[in-house]
Amino acid sequence: MKITPTRIKGLSILEASLFEDNRGSFARLFCARELDEILAPRCIAQINFSRTRTRGAVRGLHYQRAPHAEMKLVTCLKGRVWDVAVDLRSGSPTYLQWHSEELSSQNSKTLVIPEGFAHGFQVLEPDSELLYLHTAFYEPSAEGGIRPTEPMLNLPWPLPIADLSLRDQSQPLLSSGFAGLHV
Repeated sequence: MKITPTRIKGLSILEASLFEDNRGSFARLFCARELDEILAPRCIAQINFSRTRTRGAVRGLHYQRAPHAEMKLVTCLKGRVWDVAVDLRSGSPTYLQWHSEELSSQNSKTLVIPEGFAHGFQVLEPDSELLYLHTAFYEPSAEGGIRPTEPMLNLPWPLPIADLSLRDQSQPLLSSGFAGLHV
């Protein structure tokens, strides 16, 4: 596994080595030993899966507040998505900056998103599937979100937004007094 840091501290891209032969392919998507430098002392507490049918659909931008903040490792198993992480860490020199990465079943990349970030994605191919590894259990009382169309972020979604849940449409704007996340 190759670990590449981004310009935002703590946010990394993992690239799995893909082994192919006439039968198909094989890749190791997770290895605690190889990922110890970015994962420790955390451990994986929960694994989630999503399938999104509509090209252009957006899910996110979601996060969990402390003490239930979580690191996420996000991998695309089928299809292709534009994945984005936004730094919401209070006092961070990259506060409100974001990084995007195209994740696909072909490129075997994983986005490692630390605590204090909001996460979302847009589906570039219909029926795209994502696997999420979380270092904390989901806690409904700690969940939060930012509207994907937040003007302060000016995210350049690659496609017109075709489908957005009522929950994500109703997320607050940052200008409503959001002070960042303490992790």
